[in-house]
Amino acid sequence: MLKGLNPLLSPDLLATLRAMGHGDEIAIVDGNYPALEHGRRLIRLDGHGLVPVLDAILSVLPIDDFVADAIFRSTVGHDPNQVDPVHAEIVACCNRHEPLRAVTPLEGKAFYDRVRAAHAIVQTGEPRLYANVILRKGVIYP
Repeated sequence: MLKGLNPLLSPDLLATLRAMGHGDEIAIVDGNYPALEHGRRLIRLDGHGLVPVLDAILSVLPIDDFVADAIFRSTVGHDPNQVDPVHAEIVACCNRHEPLRAVTPLEGKAFYDRVRAAHAIVQTGEPRLYANVILRKGVIYP
C-alpha cells in the first residue's frame, strides 16, 4: 500500500501507466469485452466496476491536450447519441478529472480497432454492457 494512491492502482497497472508515453492509449473495458484477444498487454481487475477503476486511473494519468479528442467511450450499437446510465457515469467521472475534455462516442468497429492498437487493456469485472472507455495519455508540464 502507498499513501495517497487509490488501492485499485495495482503494481502492474501503475507500472503500465508509468511506462506509457505521450499519445499512448489505454482501454478500460467491461467484463464481457474480448480483452485477451484484443490486447497487447492485459491487466485484470476482476471484481471491480469500470467507473471506480476509471476514477483511480484518472487520479494519476494526464490526458492528452495536443489533440481534439483524447477520451472515447463505446456506443450502444450504431447510435452515438444513446447514453446508457454507465455512459453518464463515465462522462461524470471524466468531467471531475478533466472538465475541459469531452468524452467522444466511438462506434463498434472503430472502437475495437482503437482498443487493438492501445498500449494496454484493463479488464474490469463491470457487468454492464458497452461499459468501455479509452484514454490517451498526455504530458506533465514542467
